[in-house]
Amino acid sequence: MEAERDLHENMMRIADAGERKSRLLDDPDVPLTEVYEDELDEMSRSFEYRLQQVAGEDYYDVATAYLDGERDDWIGALAAYYLECYYRLQERYTVDEQIFLLVILRYPDSFTVNLSFLTGDVGADAVRYESSTLAEEDLTDSDREQLYADSQYSQHKAAEYLRENVDCIRDAFPDPDSTSVAQRRYGGFVHLTGRRGPTFAEVLDSLSPDPDRFDDEASTPGIVPEGPEAKRAKRDLLTDADVVL
Repeated sequence: MEAERDLHENMMRIADAGERKSRLLDDPDVPLTEVYEDELDEMSRSFEYRLQQVAGEDYYDVATAYLDGERDDWIGALAAYYLECYYRLQERYTVDEQIFLLVILRYPDSFTVNLSFLTGDVGADAVRYESSTLAEEDLTDSDREQLYADSQYSQHKAAEYLRENVDCIRDAFPDPDSTSVAQRRYGGFVHLTGRRGPTFAEVLDSLSPDPDRFDDEASTPGIVPEGPEAKRAKRDLLTDADVVL
């Protein structure tokens, strides 16, 4: 039960961060760079918390030891994976045409986290919004004002989208102290963000776990192959996708 409470609390932090992002996107006085810096700060805290859970306070040494071939275990592999993901997340605002996909799923006795970095095209299901500061066109003052207004409107619509969809995280990971076991057997969500030039794309939606994915109960933490749910999300949400990490 304690592990379930911990998972629930971590997912609520992710949901709260989504709500905060929607408020910042809706604030015309907050540049998009600040929105992403705030999101990165929250993700870094979540990554560090998870790394400490898995590998302890010396998680960086554990990760580098794995990368240097000094250890060969799932703890080292997971620590190295999380660190690489964090470094790539820091580049999300500055590196064009890179897509970040997060899939978190819960099963009756376990949960899985899938982080992927890809290239390709984001499909029509995504909400799109623009940053006027990233536009490279040589514009007149009038056109620049129009671009700024259009960007603000697109960010407002993205904020609405996030507010409407963030509860899919809470619904997937309900409080174990106030819901029955039957109500919290399965749940999940997918979060995708990408950028092409000044245009950002984002998807936040529920994702149903495959009840037949695992034959046995999970006895210890570990690394498992990518499940059919994440593969389906990539197929449905992306076109011409290539996995970078």
